[in-house]
Amino acid sequence: MLRRGAFRGKECAMTNPHAPETNRSLPIALLRAREKVMGPIRAMLADVGVTEQQWRVLRVLDERGPLDPTEIADRSCLLLPSLTRILQTLEGKALVSRAAHPTDRRKQVVTITEDGQTLIADNLKESQRLNAWLRDSFGSEKLDALLDLLNELDQLDRPDGR
Repeated sequence: MLRRGAFRGKECAMTNPHAPETNRSLPIALLRAREKVMGPIRAMLADVGVTEQQWRVLRVLDERGPLDPTEIADRSCLLLPSLTRILQTLEGKALVSRAAHPTDRRKQVVTITEDGQTLIADNLKESQRLNAWLRDSFGSEKLDALLDLLNELDQLDRPDGR
């Protein structure tokens, strides 16, 4: 049996009556929400000359201090091969520095430089303005609840046990 839906004012057949509508699909809802939040942030970052991924790395290092690449990748939601490229770019821009680990020469320690900290500080006001816009638009309690739920969701084990 086919369900009927509307597509730009026209009738269209919905081919799978068992699949949830896309507005009730968590992956799609998360992507839509991400785009709503990231649009204004991308504009800020374009003015600064860093990518979203570079910004995440700088924020993690600014917040946590010197870290090894594996921990940076984990905390900034990046794959290690991607992080390697990002660190090369950030090092070329003098926003991070890399050094050998003090006790394990096979590892590296990455540190945000003074220029990197300045970049974060110079954009703090705009970042706070965007956060205030989101908090005011969505509501403080709802935003806090959403963040709590997303952090709780992040702690779940995957179905494959990972």
